Amino acid sequence: MSGNQPYDRTQVGYRRYDRNRDGSAARRSALIIHTIADIAAAFLGLWILLYLLEANRANVFVEFVGSAADLLAWWSRDIFTMDTEGLRVLLNYGLPAGIYLLVGHGIAARMRRL
Repeated sequence: MSGNQPYDRTQVGYRRYDRNRDGSAARRSALIIHTIADIAAAFLGLWILLYLLEANRANVFVEFVGSAADLLAWWSRDIFTMDTEGLRVLLNYGLPAGIYLLVGHGIAARMRRL
């Protein structure tokens, strides 16, 4: 019986706790990135919807959503110059919404795998 080694449960539990804590931090970060991408795309999508439905631009909420969408889509405004105003807004604000979703979800998925 001298060959048997005692089993120390505290060391195993400690290692498992560290591994879970590191994975949990990565999952939390991935969730934050995922959520930010979703919120950005939601603002852009909401602005497209409000514009196409001809919402009152003097309204405070519509004005807020429009200014938030302008901030998020500053790099893509006027990429497409169409004669149809609705199609122009759809493409110029829909492109960044799609890119934010693809990039944000891609980064979040990659972080979850680490």
